[in-house]
Amino acid sequence: MMCHMKTATIRQMRHDLSTVLGWVAEGEEVTVLKRSKPVARLCPPRAAEPKSRPKMPDFAARAKAIFGDKVIPNMVLEEREGYRW
Repeated sequence: MMCHMKTATIRQMRHDLSTVLGWVAEGEEVTVLKRSKPVARLCPPRAAEPKSRPKMPDFAARAKAIFGDKVIPNMVLEEREGYRW
């Protein structure tokens, strides 16, 4: 099966751009013609590859490497518990 690329003239681009962009949005490639000669090609955007999220550091392992097995008091929690509203 042969697939024909759509074409649009400069005049059509000026007067009916929404139709031409509709073709592109549907996945068509459109060749823009100026006096019957191709001057541009409109293509739909490529599918964006999903970005991988950066791996979060292991804070518990880091704290254990720095402090060992010592119990570190949570000063903020202790202060909040001791504060009377």
